[in-house]
Amino acid sequence: MTVPIPRGIRNCNPGNIDFSQANNWQGQLPYDPAIESRFCRFDCAENGIRALGKLLQVYFNKYARTTVRAIITPYAPGNENDTAAYIATVAQRCGLGPDDQIPSITDPVVLGVLITSIIAQENADYAYPDAVLAEGLRRARV
Repeated sequence: MTVPIPRGIRNCNPGNIDFSQANNWQGQLPYDPAIESRFCRFDCAENGIRALGKLLQVYFNKYARTTVRAIITPYAPGNENDTAAYIATVAQRCGLGPDDQIPSITDPVVLGVLITSIIAQENADYAYPDAVLAEGLRRARV
């Protein structure tokens, strides 16, 4: 029996970022509702990881969402997620309490742990190879 590949991995969008015409992410593929009606698709996992990293930086810097709870609550709303469980899992993976201040979103270690925690939560504990994650994180920081 083969295990189905999670949607976020198939779409090279491991954060399952919703498609919006307002966004023009690097490496984003054209919208095609016949392939995917809701989420962005990217040309490679590195650009999907980049988009997730850029989105987290916007949440942190522009909207002052500086705790796991403050980031995950709008990211994974309760009408489609068990948001409390999502927050608890990501916080635990980050070694933080849900309301602890995230020390710095520009620190590659901190951003990398947030990204990998969200990817695991969104994609049935999927983990990219270290080189793919490192390149996506590098792209998110430039």
